[in-house]
Amino acid sequence: MNRNLSDGEWKLMARLWETSPLTITQLTAVLREETGWGKHTIITMLSRLEDKGAVRHDGGTPKHYSAVLRQEDAARSETESFLNKVYGGRLGSLVNAMVDSRALTQEDIDELTAILEAAKGRDGQ
Repeated sequence: MNRNLSDGEWKLMARLWETSPLTITQLTAVLREETGWGKHTIITMLSRLEDKGAVRHDGGTPKHYSAVLRQEDAARSETESFLNKVYGGRLGSLVNAMVDSRALTQEDIDELTAILEAAKGRDGQ
């Protein structure tokens, strides 16, 4: 099942991750100012998100929608997709591109070092 989210779906999911459940009317109200989307756009997006298994509704009237897909899982999937698409799955190439594009602060270096040390510990090396 494809759970990659479009930019618009990310915006809608962010609202559901923040506050759930919400009705179509509530989602339209909170997203209208930011996006200009109307009710029919929200309905279409919710239908797509249901097909992806990312949201569900309670079946009541009005329907109340909740996120099924966890934000952490969506972020992980998106990150893996990006890494594979842009860098052929090679994490080192991504880090190298980031280093080349901007100077790392000592805080950045410390954070990366801690992440790598933790990963090294998980692998038992």
